[in-house]
Amino acid sequence: MTSYLIRRVGQAIAVVIGVMIVTFILIHLQPGDVARSVLGFRATAARISIFDATYGLNHPLWRQFTDYVTQVFHGNLGTSMYQQQPVTSLFADRLPRDLFLLGTSTALALLVSLPLGVYQAVRRGGMGDNVLTGVTFTLYAMPAFWVAVMLVAAFAVQTHVFLPEAPSATSIGGMLAQPRELALPIITLVVIQIAGFSRYMRSSVIDTLAQDYLRVARAKGLPERLVLFRHVLRNSLLPIITILGLSVPGLVTGAVVVEYVFNYKGMGDLIVTAAIAKDYPIVLGSTLLVGIATVLGNLAADIAYGILDPRVRYVSS
Repeated sequence: MTSYLIRRVGQAIAVVIGVMIVTFILIHLQPGDVARSVLGFRATAARISIFDATYGLNHPLWRQFTDYVTQVFHGNLGTSMYQQQPVTSLFADRLPRDLFLLGTSTALALLVSLPLGVYQAVRRGGMGDNVLTGVTFTLYAMPAFWVAVMLVAAFAVQTHVFLPEAPSATSIGGMLAQPRELALPIITLVVIQIAGFSRYMRSSVIDTLAQDYLRVARAKGLPERLVLFRHVLRNSLLPIITILGLSVPGLVTGAVVVEYVFNYKGMGDLIVTAAIAKDYPIVLGSTLLVGIATVLGNLAADIAYGILDPRVRYVSS
């Protein structure tokens, strides 16, 4: 297990470095002048020269990259060209909001979709399964912005149960104190995620129910409820763990559409704004963060596989 972790950490570092290199090159291949984009087209040559010197844009590309890597190793992701704030400070302000929003919605979606998937698999072919399959397929096909707009129309415009805009508070405690504003962003993400999770869970449970060891368990006289919870549920969670591991970057980038519709100031809003404005430090920093989150999510999924499935063993190759 130790050698496996060391090998995976080495692979993760290589992947993150590769992502940094590719992103850095692609960003600097974009057409247009960054200085004019930030300062405006009426900026003088002197101001542009000072701007390029301040952010090192007058150096060769390899020098800019080595300078950036040096900054990263010192815990410095640079300064936003537009907002004139350290990128780490901007991330520290926005990231907890996304962790709360995506974490809460994902937990609620799992609480609903896992039992739903088990029920559909056990009752497959019945009326309940057919109805739920139609509903989940419909939800799965719906664009996120359409779901958000429909929820706003139904629960904010028509019934006034919730408010159409996200909480204005910046802290988690402040957002929890505004439940009517917080409800619709969370419900939107829950609805979107339930469709995918329940379909994966249904397929996994159907596959597990066909295994020989379940026939043996039933032949021993174990109650059906015990068979489902002890054998079926545990082994059916493996595909869901993979999905969760791959969804970790979503906690970093945030639900961009949901943030835009509900004016939720999270990482997704920050990244999109920075990409449009060519704010390189934010784009590079967010890409690095997403890369780290991706490899950590995959590593966590692999470890969870070994815990939930005794057949998985990590051996040196």
